[in-house]
Amino acid sequence: MNRYSMVKFKNVARKYRKLWAFLCLCIGDAYAESSLDCPNASLFSQRLLSDICWSCLFPLNIGGINLSSLDLPQGASRKSLCLCDDPLGLPKPGIVTGMWQPVHLIELVRKPGCSPVLGGMTLPLGSKLSQGSHGEGNFDIGDLAFFHYHYYSFPIMAMLDMFISPQCARDSYLDFDLMFASELDPTWLNDELAFFAHPESILFANPQAVTACVSDAISSSSGKPIDTLFWCAGSFGHLYPLSGHTLAMGSFAQKTSHLATRSLAISHRRGFAKKTMGDKALCGPVTELMLPKSQYKMSMFFPLPESTSSHQIGESTINWGEWRSIPGAGEDAVYLLWCWQDCCNTGGGF
Repeated sequence: MNRYSMVKFKNVARKYRKLWAFLCLCIGDAYAESSLDCPNASLFSQRLLSDICWSCLFPLNIGGINLSSLDLPQGASRKSLCLCDDPLGLPKPGIVTGMWQPVHLIELVRKPGCSPVLGGMTLPLGSKLSQGSHGEGNFDIGDLAFFHYHYYSFPIMAMLDMFISPQCARDSYLDFDLMFASELDPTWLNDELAFFAHPESILFANPQAVTACVSDAISSSSGKPIDTLFWCAGSFGHLYPLSGHTLAMGSFAQKTSHLATRSLAISHRRGFAKKTMGDKALCGPVTELMLPKSQYKMSMFFPLPESTSSHQIGESTINWGEWRSIPGAGEDAVYLLWCWQDCCNTGGGF
C-alpha cells in the first residue's frame, strides 16, 4: 500500500469511527429512554420457562375424571361423553376434556404506545395528552389513576406445540399478535363516552348494586367468583364504567388488575371474547356478552411474576400481590390471562 492509499484509508477509518461513535450514542440514548419511560418485560427469553406457572394448567379433566387433587372451577362441564357435528354435519362422539390454558397477555401502561411485551418499544399510538398516572390516592381519595391497556393473543401451548388437540384450541389463535390497543378507543379515555357505549351501567350506579359486590369480594378471595354479579370485580372494585379510570387509593396490583378485568369485560361486551366453559361450549365457543369471571384467572408476569401461582378475578391482592411492584422500573404491569377450556375431543389426542 502506497502513501496516498494509506492516508486515504486513515481518513475513511476516521470518518466511520465517528459515525460508529454517533450510532452508539444514539442507541445508548434510545436504550436509556426505553428503560426509563417504557420497561422491557423480557417476554421472549428464559422467562417463558421460569416465570410462567406451568402447574397452573391443572386441574385436568378427561372424560369426567379429575386427574389432580385440585377442584374444577365453577361452571366447568362434568360430563364424560359428548356428541358434536363434524365438518360434514354428521354427529361424532367424543370425550369431554377440560383444562386451564394461557391464551392472552394484558399489559397496563402509563405512557401511550409503550409496550413492555414488545421489549420496551414505543408504538406510534396516542399522544402525550393521554399520559397515564398512578394518581395520588394518599392525599385525595377522590383522585383517579389511569392506564392504557394492550390486549395480545398469546396461545403459548399452541406456539410450543404442546399437548393440546386442535379441537381444544378454542379461541382459534395460533400465534402471538396485538389484538387491541386502548389508545384507539375513545370510550377508554372518557367515562361519559363509556356510559353511552355501555348504557347498562346506569342499572348498577346505586348503593344497592355496589353493596352486593361485597359478597363477590369475599367469595372471589376464597376462589369462587360469583358470575351472576357480573357488574362486580370482587375486591378489585366496581366493574363499571368500562373506562381506564379507577380510584387511586388502591395498591399498584389492585389498580392494574381492576383495569385488566375491565378490558376483558369490554372484549366480551363487544363479542370479541367468548365463553369456552360449560356444557353449552363443548362443541364450540358461545357468545357471552357479560364477563364470566369463573372462566378466567390471572398471573402477573411483570414486574414481579407469579411463577408458582395464579389468582382469581377479584381475589384480594393481600393474598398475592401487594408487594409486586418496583419503584421506577416496575410501575407498569403485564398479566398472563388463563382461560378454562371445555371441549368435545373427537379424536387426534389431547
